Formats: sequence, structure tokens, C-alpha cells
Amino acid sequence: MNRPETENRDLFAIADLSQEFGISTRAIRFYEAKGLLNPERVGGTRVFRRRDRARLILILRGKRLGFSLRDISDYLSLYDAQSQTAQTKLLVAKVDERLDLLERQKADLETTIGELREIRKLAGERVGA
Repeated sequence: MNRPETENRDLFAIADLSQEFGISTRAIRFYEAKGLLNPERVGGTRVFRRRDRARLILILRGKRLGFSLRDISDYLSLYDAQSQTAQTKLLVAKVDERLDLLERQKADLETTIGELREIRKLAGERVGA
């Protein structure tokens, strides 16, 4: 994802970011509409800076990890304020919440899988399979 030729650039077109990160230009415009990205305009053209690219990396990482756009927005707001302590505390709290949820879901899945295996076993015994 992070190629040296893109990291050293200062300006990016929407198509550049779309291609680099394998997402649609529509997705990038969506993040802009939600206030997560704020590209400059040159005429009618969006011009993204290195900062916007870094924010897009954080947005995509947050989404991949299952955070809501609201959580990502809150985190980026602190990123903008350059409050590393507050940003880190929020990150830890959100990560803990996400881990707790995923652990509960994992336990639920393990229970469900166990129950399904038991049902399959009992049903298989009835039909002689």
C-alpha cells in the first residue's frame, strides 16, 4: 500500500488515491462528505495533500478493524488537535471496546459451532451417517 513514490509526493488527485488504496473515487468522496477528508479545490478538481493521504490511511485502517465512522471521526478530530495524550486515551478505550465485542462474538460463535456439531452428530446417528 505505501509505495515510496507516493510517500514523497505532496499532491494527489482523487484517482491517485483511489488506485493506490484499491477503493473507489466514490468512497473517497463519501469520506469527504462525512467531513473525514478535506481536500483543497483547484477549480473543480480535488487536490489532496500528504495530510489527506495520511488521514485516508487511518480511515481505512479504522474501517478494517471494525470501528464506526463516528469513532474514526472522533479519533481524527483529536489527531487534528495534535493532542497525543487525548488521542491515545481515546484509541485505547475504543480498542478495548472493540476487543471486548469481538471476544464476546467469538465466544458466541464457539458456542453456536459446538451446538451445531452436537445437532449434526445426533442427526447423523439417527440416519446412520
